[in-house]
Amino acid sequence: MSAKIQTYRDLEIWKVGIDVVKEIYVLTGDFPKHEMYGIVSQMRRAAISVPSNIAEGFKRYHNKEYRQFLYITLGSCAELETQITIAKELMYITAESEVKLLDKLDHIGRMISNLLKKL
Repeated sequence: MSAKIQTYRDLEIWKVGIDVVKEIYVLTGDFPKHEMYGIVSQMRRAAISVPSNIAEGFKRYHNKEYRQFLYITLGSCAELETQITIAKELMYITAESEVKLLDKLDHIGRMISNLLKKL
């Protein structure tokens, strides 16, 4: 029997989002310093947007608003996926890092889709 979800912190989707944020911060810490206000900033903001929108939508208490925030989260995932690919193309990250992060974002996307179906 699974525990009742009482807060967004109980959501697995939020927890995976937090993991992605941590990974992005560690990964971008090794980027060239001249990218600090470029792709580093963009990747970090997009990553932070994922669990932040999940949390904010959860607190809205209305399914219509919650759904909207989940759609915004999907957009942030797509934005981050694109930035990860760019970082790999610029040789700032390895192919292995790219695949690992894209897999996590795909997993989040599937969880969001399933949650949207239930709302």
